[in-house]
Amino acid sequence: MSLAVAEDVTEGLVLQSTTGRVALVATVSASGMASLDATVVNVALPRIAEDLDASIGALQWVLTGYLLALASLILLGGALGDRFGRRKVFVIGTVWFAAASLICGAAPSIEVLVAARILQGVGGALLTPGSLAILQASFRRSDRAAAVGAWSGLGGVAGAIGPFVGGSLVDGPGWRWAFLINVPVAAIAIACAHAAVPETRDPHAARGLDLVGASLAVVGLGASTWALTEAGPRGWTDAAVLGTGAVAVGAMAAFVRRMLHTHDPLVPPVLFRNRTFTVVNLATVLLYGALGVSFFLVAYQLQVGAGWSALRAGTALLPATVLMLLLSAASGSLAQRIG
Repeated sequence: MSLAVAEDVTEGLVLQSTTGRVALVATVSASGMASLDATVVNVALPRIAEDLDASIGALQWVLTGYLLALASLILLGGALGDRFGRRKVFVIGTVWFAAASLICGAAPSIEVLVAARILQGVGGALLTPGSLAILQASFRRSDRAAAVGAWSGLGGVAGAIGPFVGGSLVDGPGWRWAFLINVPVAAIAIACAHAAVPETRDPHAARGLDLVGASLAVVGLGASTWALTEAGPRGWTDAAVLGTGAVAVGAMAAFVRRMLHTHDPLVPPVLFRNRTFTVVNLATVLLYGALGVSFFLVAYQLQVGAGWSALRAGTALLPATVLMLLLSAASGSLAQRIG
């Protein structure tokens, strides 16, 4: 018998209960793994280049391939969870991510590593939206803000400690463990999900996917990610960057139009009429964007500009990470107390 049946899930999980805490561990472990993987690789790139004889362009795709797949498919991943079961899609995504991590850790060439990173992005797109949706659907109303606050804070910490964890692994057992470390984390997330997370789905979601809307979202998000990534090395006036950017704008405009006029949209526009929903999502984008950029640039500058080792550069980021960890632990109670 799973822990999930020990509580009346029609009322929602209680955050302070054993079941609620285990469910939170499941979502934080999986989403934190995806966040960690987006940053832990940064400090491993020099060793990867040395071992696999990779060019700078190929190394860039070790990072870009993951982000491109994640950004392109994340809306589709959320829609699949709404229709076929959030826990089911979450677990599938976590298993997929762990399998891709194994391939990354065993990659014999840079081409295999890039392909495996793209597969990791697919898994991340399945598990990341599901982890937040599980919290919203499974916890009782009075505990949702606290659960989401803990999930957001701890997820940010996972991304922030990436350079430190990556540096420790690179200078220790080797860069391949920057990927292999995901396997035990995924096992914990899967076990906790099966034990404590009730299966939920959106009863109003159409049984069939809006394939046109999904395709437009994939093209729009994928093209915009590629254009923004390549704008740096190629320049903003490069024909490929401008052309891909135009495709991204056109696809996203068509996607918005599709959502406004189709009967069963991939993303219901009514959600954005909820001011809290809109503000929280905007704040989350800004938070993770700022964290990702700042920690990447600091880690890069310390290694390339100052000549520090991977471990030393990662350690330099620990004070900020510790503060985030301490404050995220208190964010749930603060949210309940002051709103």
